[in-house]
Amino acid sequence: MRGPDRAEAAGKVSGLIRRLDGLGSRHSALSARAFRPGVPDLDNFPFKLWSRLSAKFWRRPPSDLVISGELAGYRPLRDAIAAYLGAVRGVHCSGDQVMITSGAQQGLDLIARTLIDPKDRVWVEDPGYAGLRSVFLAAGAELVNVPVDDEGMSVETGRALAPSAVLAAVTPSHQYPMGVTMSLARRLALLNWAAEARGWILEDDYDSEFRYGGKPLSALQGLDDGSRVIYAGTFSKVLFPALRLGYLVLPRALIDPFLKVRAALDDQPSIALQPVLAQFIEEGQFAAHIRRMRALYEDRQEALIRTIRVEAEGVLEAQPSEAGMHLVASTGPRCPIDDQTASERLANAGIIALALSGFYAGKASRQGLILGYSGFSEDEMSAAMRRATAILVNRVS
Repeated sequence: MRGPDRAEAAGKVSGLIRRLDGLGSRHSALSARAFRPGVPDLDNFPFKLWSRLSAKFWRRPPSDLVISGELAGYRPLRDAIAAYLGAVRGVHCSGDQVMITSGAQQGLDLIARTLIDPKDRVWVEDPGYAGLRSVFLAAGAELVNVPVDDEGMSVETGRALAPSAVLAAVTPSHQYPMGVTMSLARRLALLNWAAEARGWILEDDYDSEFRYGGKPLSALQGLDDGSRVIYAGTFSKVLFPALRLGYLVLPRALIDPFLKVRAALDDQPSIALQPVLAQFIEEGQFAAHIRRMRALYEDRQEALIRTIRVEAEGVLEAQPSEAGMHLVASTGPRCPIDDQTASERLANAGIIALALSGFYAGKASRQGLILGYSGFSEDEMSAAMRRATAILVNRVS
């Protein structure tokens, strides 16, 4: 039985399925193989310390904590996040503005459910993250694809396309997937638009901890005098993916609306790991781990560039980036195929290299392969790149 016939036989499905059709699956590459982007190094995570913190807290947990928790999450964790963000990212907030989520995607879903009605217009980066697009499409939003250049999202183009949009979703510290940083001029222009249009800004700060060059950048939220920015972060890319803990920093005007939506959906986030993470942050272990990983990932970025030059000369080309966990490698003269074909062939051989053109909503203005490096040793990357080169120049099928 063909796909549509099976759906018809099973009964009615919602329009959500049609809206999501063509976006593909966010879970198409879950295994941690080179060069999957966003994979943290796990060999150097302090699991023994983590287990001791967990055992210490849960040996005799407070009785009220195991009965019910706060809608916004474990208060000591929220306070710890607020203090950390203020010190490291220049975010202006207190613990009552922090809402714990079950990962970044749930945070996006809460934003969409709370702020978006069907047919509302939302600015999204082009190219941009498919997982973010899918959430707002699921809410019935009309996506406005705003191009990204070397300064980040073009606010001028966004104004021309949809001046009265409800929300603009951006990754200003390290744009995904291009890796550019939004300029100060663009940040101020975006904040001016939000104030004039009474629109909201979603600042997705998914890997801002890993910055290797230049001056430390403060978050867009810290420049926001009008309280129009919702700041979103995750611990999954920083610590380990299965942790499934993220957070939102909400403008005060949005705290009650978000709590009402949270109450209607799932009461509260799971409490199991929140006290452990709170203690991990409070004791300085989180900051120490970030420092170690920042140095390691900088070395691995250099190793990836070195590997490309040695193993893939003329096939792929990549330049250093000041931040992040991945690089965008352009295809060179020795690569006779487009990036989509290249990505498919590599996937068939067990190598993950996402096609840059697949992140564009319309016609792609650039081709290349997205190569993650943070979770892989130089030997792993070198072996995978050697195999990838042979595939891309058609020496093996």
